[in-house]
Amino acid sequence: MTIDAKRTPDERFAGLPGWPYAPHYVDDLPGYEGLRVHYVDEGPQNAVRTYLCLHGQPTWSYLYRKMIPVLLDSGARVIAPDWLGFGRSDKPVDDAVYTFHFHRNMMVELIKRLDLKEVTLVCQDWGGLLGLTIPPDMPERFERLIVMNTAMPVGESLGPGFDNWKAFARTQPDMDVAALMKRGVPVLSDAEAAAYGAPFPDATYKAGVRRFPELVMIEPGMEGIKTTKRAVEWWSKEWDGDTFMAVGGADPVLGPPVMERLHQQIRHCPEPLVIAEVGHFVQEWGEPVARTALKSFGEL
Repeated sequence: MTIDAKRTPDERFAGLPGWPYAPHYVDDLPGYEGLRVHYVDEGPQNAVRTYLCLHGQPTWSYLYRKMIPVLLDSGARVIAPDWLGFGRSDKPVDDAVYTFHFHRNMMVELIKRLDLKEVTLVCQDWGGLLGLTIPPDMPERFERLIVMNTAMPVGESLGPGFDNWKAFARTQPDMDVAALMKRGVPVLSDAEAAAYGAPFPDATYKAGVRRFPELVMIEPGMEGIKTTKRAVEWWSKEWDGDTFMAVGGADPVLGPPVMERLHQQIRHCPEPLVIAEVGHFVQEWGEPVARTALKSFGEL
């Protein structure tokens, strides 16, 4: 079955501030034939460590532009993909295409295709909701975790902050992503905010932006709960890698209360780095966060 999808014109990604990285694409992942998935691939192909950096909604791999240089300086390889519907990846136009396992399975196939090993999972927002469920199925590939404001929801409320965000997103079928990011991260320049809006020329490109808040598993019976429950069990009982957690303390959506629960769910998770004044998009403070993470892993 062919999935109708939009492809953002390349010129919209020209000259983005702080983004010198060449695009890489794959368009024949099993089950996703014809859909082009974009990823950044920097550093030595044979590096000892690989950082897999997963973004959330409504961002794309551009979110990691301040972390990538620090990770590369450690001698590592860095892979930063865009979920389908976001960034430079293709954007299915039908909202119904966007399901938990549609995205999760795509990332599993990409990890297999690139044969990623010695992976440090770096995740936030949907990068965590989806990404944290993957290592239990391929534990031999993952050795460390850097986790920022995210959750492993299993059919219960994440609190009024998320409920308010979901309600707001429902009223924004043509969400102004650049304006949203500027509000969420006031230190962004206008050009940086515009870079977040670059993937979305108009509302027909924004099915993923609309759908992701609706997919968060806050009610019983939602798709992804069974997979996530299995992941919670694994992270809490079987995970034996090193973990670094950073928390944006001013995040009204997935802030300290949600992250405290996640802290309890990850075995041997040390006390988090809490940055009181930072909101949801912790990666915008990525340089000090990445340096502190590397230091905690004994690399700096």
